Amino acid sequence: MKTSILIIYTGGTIGMVKDPKNGSLKPFDFDHILKQVPELNGFGFDLTSVAFEPLIDSSNLNPEVWVKIANMIKENYEKFDGFVVLHGTDTMSYSASALSFMLDNLEKPVVLTGSQLPIGMLRTDGKENLITAIEIAADYKDGKAIVPEVCVLFENKLFRGNRTTKHNAEYFNAFYSYNYPDLAKVGINIHYNHAVIQKVSTENEFAIATDLDTNIAILKIFPGINKKTVDAILNIEGLRAVVIETYGAGNAPTDEWFVASLKDAIDKGIIVYNVTQCPAGSVDMGLYETSVELLKIGVVSGHDITTEAAITKLMFLLGQQLDSDKIKFFLNKSIKGELCQ
Repeated sequence: MKTSILIIYTGGTIGMVKDPKNGSLKPFDFDHILKQVPELNGFGFDLTSVAFEPLIDSSNLNPEVWVKIANMIKENYEKFDGFVVLHGTDTMSYSASALSFMLDNLEKPVVLTGSQLPIGMLRTDGKENLITAIEIAADYKDGKAIVPEVCVLFENKLFRGNRTTKHNAEYFNAFYSYNYPDLAKVGINIHYNHAVIQKVSTENEFAIATDLDTNIAILKIFPGINKKTVDAILNIEGLRAVVIETYGAGNAPTDEWFVASLKDAIDKGIIVYNVTQCPAGSVDMGLYETSVELLKIGVVSGHDITTEAAITKLMFLLGQQLDSDKIKFFLNKSIKGELCQ
């Protein structure tokens, strides 16, 4: 029986080809994917593709799209051995993080990929990314998927999806995982780092969670930030949580007005989640005097979580109708490998 892979094309650069009439870029019909990438015939896989209608530029992606992808995977979960999601690069890390929380008891690979150049261009990185993503999504051993988690394949590396950040807007190595090892390195062979790949629990059936709460905001600390700016964000109507991007190991100004504004928000039930602005490293509140006050007033440490994962994790947890203490407990706990403790 052939290995079967479902390719979900949401939009983005990878699915573009040049119109021979006017030279403009347009999406190609993924029903004819083997004509565009004939190398895929060499696998002998059963490839099925489905495209969003209309296609969505990744800058326009929102939680409704994540729900749509999750539902597509759920509806087709028993029919396919793996899933490849073709996606624009700008918000791929957000989507990969969101899907990691939304897909529960996952035993099959969900590989997100895209490209910096359209697949129809001569020097495209799209073909190699697509071919490798499909190969990884189809890779099983002793009847079990090698990578049974949501991941991002780009250039020659496979990353845990909720650990990635887009770090380069120009070069082909657009993504990086600063705080977690690569799941695999791709060369002549694919070398999996089995020790860091998510272990599967088969006790429960695959399920999805599609209730997401977007009543959150990001407060990025910068030298000269003023009370008016901070209060404008913390007093947004309906706000339930704030990701505060602090300096270094979780440090922030010690001005009385700043700490008081955060405390007022926390006292009103708003969750404040502390994430470092640094691409690598971890929040360690209390390590320096400039984070001691945050710890005292109830700011929650994000440890080494990315901003993308922090945002989507909050949306997910808030959508589960948990009480505030339970949400704070799970924010400090790794639930899908999104942080180290």
